[in-house]
Amino acid sequence: MKNNVYNLTFKDWEDYFVDKGDKKFKGQQVFDWLYRKRISSFDEITNIKKEIIEMLKEEFSMRTISITKVERDVDVNKYLFSLNDNEKVEAVLMNHLYGNSLCISTQVGCNMGCKFCESGRLKKVRNLETHEMVEQILLVEEECGKRISHVVVMGIGEPFDNYDNLVKFIEIINHPKGIELGSRHITVSTCGIVPKIKEFMKLPYQVNLAISLHAPNNKIRNEIMPINKAYPIEILMNTLKEYIQTTNRRVTFEYILLDGINDNKECAMELAQLVKGMNCYINLIPYNETNNISYKRTKSENISKFYDILKKNKINVTIRREYGSKISAACGQLRSKKED
Repeated sequence: MKNNVYNLTFKDWEDYFVDKGDKKFKGQQVFDWLYRKRISSFDEITNIKKEIIEMLKEEFSMRTISITKVERDVDVNKYLFSLNDNEKVEAVLMNHLYGNSLCISTQVGCNMGCKFCESGRLKKVRNLETHEMVEQILLVEEECGKRISHVVVMGIGEPFDNYDNLVKFIEIINHPKGIELGSRHITVSTCGIVPKIKEFMKLPYQVNLAISLHAPNNKIRNEIMPINKAYPIEILMNTLKEYIQTTNRRVTFEYILLDGINDNKECAMELAQLVKGMNCYINLIPYNETNNISYKRTKSENISKFYDILKKNKINVTIRREYGSKISAACGQLRSKKED
């Protein structure tokens, strides 16, 4: 089976040509054609000999995913992609004042089993290859005619359950001769796979880390997030303190508010105590209800009360702006419509 051109990092391309007994700058040229000139066929390359073009065509494939559906709302587009094996994943483009942010997927389905999550309702089929992550960016930029300025790895799947492909993806999109997304414009979200957080903190990239926390204690988190039974809150928090000390980077805590589950005054107070003194901020997320899951959205006044308690305790906190009220807003909804 042919390798895909978007699986290779800048160094991989240099090494490829050196291994062929050629100069590594040929690899630099191919990388430039792929990411700066955005070719869709090797035949578009004009500064490399014909026999090398033929060799590339023999050994590599190019685009393998396609956009099969787009839903649009104010400042947001939701994309459904069809993969080579007819599996489906999603990405969401959000227009902010600071730029265009794309939330991409890393797996077909997810095995983390978070009870409130639509994408986790459909179990993991497979990891996405690096190229399938990269192509989400390329296709959306092509479709919308805008440059993606920020990438959030927070779509379908648990990124740290596809760690090696994720790291290659970051290297490719971060490279100054490639898509050239600054490290601080890339955010990776995890539900808390502690060993991978320890690996991630050793990477040479200043990529942002977001933690899907969603509960202030083990009792609630065990009920809604099975991962907590493997890596309880105290272990997760100690690892994150080590991460902050090692990287000097701030951590984001994602906290979806679920009516009657994790949204009362006691939870807010406990959450404030849990993160006190950490270089972090909390992103409160109003829940997107779905037909398949029984959890309900916290009432607006209770979201405000929760926010106020955190503020009074001097915690950096925001309430996430809501997008896509007229489209399949919850992660995984567009895919699950196709599956159900």
